[in-house]
Amino acid sequence: MQDASKAANASPEKSALLEAVFTMGKRLGVHRHDALRSVDVVEVNVVASIRLPSGRLVVDTPWPEDRPGRELAERLPPGTYNVEASWVEAPYEFMGESFDGRECAAVRLLVRDEPVAVWEMALGVHDDIEQLISGDEIGFQTDTAMGAFADACGWQALTEPFRQFWERCEQLPGVAFDRETEEVRSGEFEKVTHHASQADLLAFPANEGVTAVWIGRTAASQVATITVAPYLSWLA
Repeated sequence: MQDASKAANASPEKSALLEAVFTMGKRLGVHRHDALRSVDVVEVNVVASIRLPSGRLVVDTPWPEDRPGRELAERLPPGTYNVEASWVEAPYEFMGESFDGRECAAVRLLVRDEPVAVWEMALGVHDDIEQLISGDEIGFQTDTAMGAFADACGWQALTEPFRQFWERCEQLPGVAFDRETEEVRSGEFEKVTHHASQADLLAFPANEGVTAVWIGRTAASQVATITVAPYLSWLA
């Protein structure tokens, strides 16, 4: 019988990619749909900071769902954390034109400025590690290609702008509405602040379907980073 705790650990190949995706200039491999398209990391930068007054972190889609947000079982010290993102380019040509194929590859919540010794999947408060099969990936599910970091205590209020936008679009289809969110990096990310709870939400690009969430731990087993790397699924 397998050790349940080891089932959540990243493979050596996945661990290497989770490190490489935040290394400027690193070649990650080739695109799975075109072996001639090399994928290189071209930018790594902090995009925003968010407040987590409760230390309870939700990593989930901010869009309306008939369920609560996926709160991680791991607790963090209450505080303000920087969120860093990386971008890759995988150049290609289409109908005689050249494109850089630039995409946001990964985002991470920076908890401690220490090297990661081991990567493991972040379990939700309702996940059962005993049911996890080695090789499976678990995380949050979305059909809107968007995820978010946010404080669990403020989740309902922080996701309200997305619910309001959804409801308006359903009530008046075809009418253009703005979301009551702060655009970050020209709208590539969106931030929501809830003053009453002193908490923030940062929305970021994700995969449709299941997107895994990874915890990077130090040699002392402390959390160094919470990482989401959706672009890795596009590598060959």
